[in-house]
Amino acid sequence: MKTLAWAVGLVSLFAVGGATAGAAVNPLVEQVRAANGRFKDVKVAVAEGYAPIPCTSGIDGGAMGVHYVNPAYLKDETPDVKRPQAVMYEPGPGGKMSLVAVEYISFKGPASLSGHLFAFNGAPNRYGLNPFYELHVWAWKPNPKGAFADMNPNVSCAHMGHGM
Repeated sequence: MKTLAWAVGLVSLFAVGGATAGAAVNPLVEQVRAANGRFKDVKVAVAEGYAPIPCTSGIDGGAMGVHYVNPAYLKDETPDVKRPQAVMYEPGPGGKMSLVAVEYISFKGPASLSGHLFAFNGAPNRYGLNPFYELHVWAWKPNPKGAFADMNPNVSCAHMGHGM
């Protein structure tokens, strides 16, 4: 009987461990990371036509960071994992920018990417944009609120310089 109880416990341990490990990996996050790793260097984003907007903080804490937006990609009607409309960085000490996420934006909706529906943002909004759909993908900085949440409590604008 002890052997049977031990075997059941061992199988349960592997089942729980396997479920936990599998739940941590999201195929879209992996696709985004593979397709956009070049943006770890903010100079690459600038060279590809992205320009910064001020660091975005949440009213309940956390932040999105500094969005580098590509205005040409805002015209895209179909989301493309390789062409995010915004690349997001967390400002660090000494002006270092660390890639934390990307954001896909569409003015045509409802929009989705790899089965993930975008959130709707009406107007007026803090960005001065017409109503739009958006999907954040936290591919480089884990977000306890989820890989697709807007704000990340682990991101801060505290090191942002006065010009932004």
